[in-house]
Amino acid sequence: MPFELERYIEPLDIEELKFLERKESKERSQYYKVFELLMILSFIIPFAGAWYRAYDGAPNAFSYTKFFFTAGILLFISCFATYVTYRINLRKVQLDIRDKTKTIEISHVTRKLQIPAKNAYHLYIDSTIKLSIEVSYDDYVRLGEGDEVCIEFTTHSREYLGYF
Repeated sequence: MPFELERYIEPLDIEELKFLERKESKERSQYYKVFELLMILSFIIPFAGAWYRAYDGAPNAFSYTKFFFTAGILLFISCFATYVTYRINLRKVQLDIRDKTKTIEISHVTRKLQIPAKNAYHLYIDSTIKLSIEVSYDDYVRLGEGDEVCIEFTTHSREYLGYF
């Protein structure tokens, strides 16, 4: 008989909210750095192309029209790519911070696995969010196949927070 997954929503703890705020701040600064680099490359690439055309002996290699047209296209691509990446990833973390909620899913253990090389213990679960979770030795011994385990993750970004 297959188990049905149950989910419910709870407010985030203060530590979890601080974790999300640190993650959002770090990712936001990384987006700015990448966007800065892409903007600089959007002007360097057309300039390097002009030098290449001049080296080949092309007439009017340093055309303002070609330079600004190419830089404009590269800037548009950079802006679009950065915005789409932001909407896919960072926006979801910001929504989690705004809503201050986490989802708790009741899953069932499907398989147990011990990795001696790492001294790690994993439980495979029937969750739609996580395939397996790393657990302590005590929980590895205590839980068996078919037992319930609750996992916590953020509601929008699906960031794994822990289990109990």
